[in-house]
Amino acid sequence: MTAGTDPRAALREQRRRLSERPGDPAILSALFAALDALGEAGTPEEAVARSNFGEALRRQGRAAEAEAHHRRAVAWLPGFGGNHFNLGVTLQALGRTGEAAESYGEAARLMPSFAGAACNEGAMLRALGRWDEAEAALRRALATDCGLAAGWLNLAAVRRDRGDGEGAVRGFRNTLALRPDLAEAHANLALALKETDRIPESLPGFERALRLGLPDAGGVLAQLVQQRRHLARWDGLDELSVRLIAAVRDGRTEQVHPWIFLGEGAGPALERACAERYSAWRTRGIRPAFPLRRERGERLRVGYLSADYHEHATAVLIAELIERHDRDRFTIVGLSHGADDGGPMRARLRRGFDRFIDLSALPDEDAAHRIHAERIDLLVDLKGHTQHARPGIAAHRPAPVQAQWLGYPGSVGAGFIDYVIADAAVAPFDQQPAYSERIVHLPGSYQPNDRTRAIGPTPGRAACGLPEDGFVFCCFNAAYKIGPELFGRWCRLLDAVPGSVLWLLASHPEVPGNLRREAVARGVAPERLVFAPRLPGPDHLARYRLADLFLDTGPVGAHTTAGEALWAGLPVLTMLGGSFAARVGASLLRAVGLPDLVAESWEAYEAMALDLARRPEALKALRSRLAENREVAPLFDSARFARRLESAFTTMWDIHARGEAPRSFAVPG
Repeated sequence: MTAGTDPRAALREQRRRLSERPGDPAILSALFAALDALGEAGTPEEAVARSNFGEALRRQGRAAEAEAHHRRAVAWLPGFGGNHFNLGVTLQALGRTGEAAESYGEAARLMPSFAGAACNEGAMLRALGRWDEAEAALRRALATDCGLAAGWLNLAAVRRDRGDGEGAVRGFRNTLALRPDLAEAHANLALALKETDRIPESLPGFERALRLGLPDAGGVLAQLVQQRRHLARWDGLDELSVRLIAAVRDGRTEQVHPWIFLGEGAGPALERACAERYSAWRTRGIRPAFPLRRERGERLRVGYLSADYHEHATAVLIAELIERHDRDRFTIVGLSHGADDGGPMRARLRRGFDRFIDLSALPDEDAAHRIHAERIDLLVDLKGHTQHARPGIAAHRPAPVQAQWLGYPGSVGAGFIDYVIADAAVAPFDQQPAYSERIVHLPGSYQPNDRTRAIGPTPGRAACGLPEDGFVFCCFNAAYKIGPELFGRWCRLLDAVPGSVLWLLASHPEVPGNLRREAVARGVAPERLVFAPRLPGPDHLARYRLADLFLDTGPVGAHTTAGEALWAGLPVLTMLGGSFAARVGASLLRAVGLPDLVAESWEAYEAMALDLARRPEALKALRSRLAENREVAPLFDSARFARRLESAFTTMWDIHARGEAPRSFAVPG
């Protein structure tokens, strides 16, 4: 038998060749193949060599092959921490965060003096939402090496995850004291400053991070764009937007936040691409954890998943709906992963649900197991890609049918979400290619409303800083929705309507000064912009009655705010845009019987606003029609909305129970 057919002879030959050419990749590969053919373990030196060989493969982008070599190396020499560490690096590259945490943990146990192992273990545990364990691992790493910048960086990130914004800011600054050139630390410090309401302070950090360079700079670029929008700092914004759209269009980023990208108005197709990459990044390595189930109990169990069960726009919209669900046919479960503010809205929602489960302290996988244990038939994610979203929960597939609704105006781009609940205005069926979910149409509008909302006493105009007789154009949307081109149109309206004012929300202390300067640059006196402070619900709603016409924004329009204005009796003028976020105003106006206030272009929008400002009788007729329709129109008929939504839920389940793939459908009116 020759060496070519005798595995043991082949093994001897490869070892001989390797002694002559140490580290040769081809010889190493042949040596490992010979050992595997014999089912034998290599020597300790060969185990280390195999681990290093796997690391070389990983660096070449061949992570799956690398994993096989690492696992053999660990099996041959389980007591060597370096093998476990290299396996952890590869598992992390493959997105298998839980397994990577275990490998790093074993490496840290075997190599207690190597701070990098405990640091990486802490980073993976943090990604899993296991914050106590993550902090413990990171503190072990820093006790070993107090100058480890990555340890301070990840420890600060844990504080940020826990809502300790000030602690996060201090931690990221500590990191930068050690590594002032660390782009990731600048980016994270900027995020922490933004989240603690120090937006102007955050901008230099985002800019510095971009200059220093990041593996994926798209997320930081998007944040810079959004925070400048929040402050109405428009200089140079066009150039940043061009870069952002190009990064998404060219597939060079997966970290651009989809909600921010909606503000670019790049169209449904690119918005889906952005969401798909972001969802894949956020849920990388998560696999469905539960067996498929097609049977259900007597009542369909619907779970609403959200972080917003407190005084929040989503809570305001759904409160009455939750109370009006048919308990003979449905069990309605609140699944909360957000903070408890102890307020009246939280208490009302807890009373409204049949069961209310607090998931806020659980990692994503544990939260999914809790949902599965509740035997939820249909999970409705109310967050999508909005603040405090946790897509990792739904990615585990804890429910047989999963839908997204209300929170995010577009496709979330995730294969684990079967349906998007919409209507014919916001997501026409001909836009199905722009959605990874199947579109479900509710009659009227997709948006519920609470007709029990109280409206306070109407204040006087003077008390709100408004002229007694002048025409009041109003927009209480957040400043980030107002762009320079639209603001120019508004200034032309002010110029064309003597004595008129523009009434805006004071969303950030810097905004009034910036917008007034922009108005002056367009020939409009600064005092013709009036800014309203934030007020509690009833008082806020009452203010709408002082305005004459609500002007919608784009490409992200008024959503909850438009519903508030209509409920208070203020006509809303909108422009029908191309994407969900730009079509909500049209949906609400059609559902309240005012489709004639939906413009087909920005030019028509501007002309209609001017016409209404000059024809008080036409505006008075619109107000009268709105007052009449408010009592009977679908938009504010909560009981009818509940029945239609329940019909959608039942149809989704029936499609699933029959073993069919999800499909688009319209709920009958």
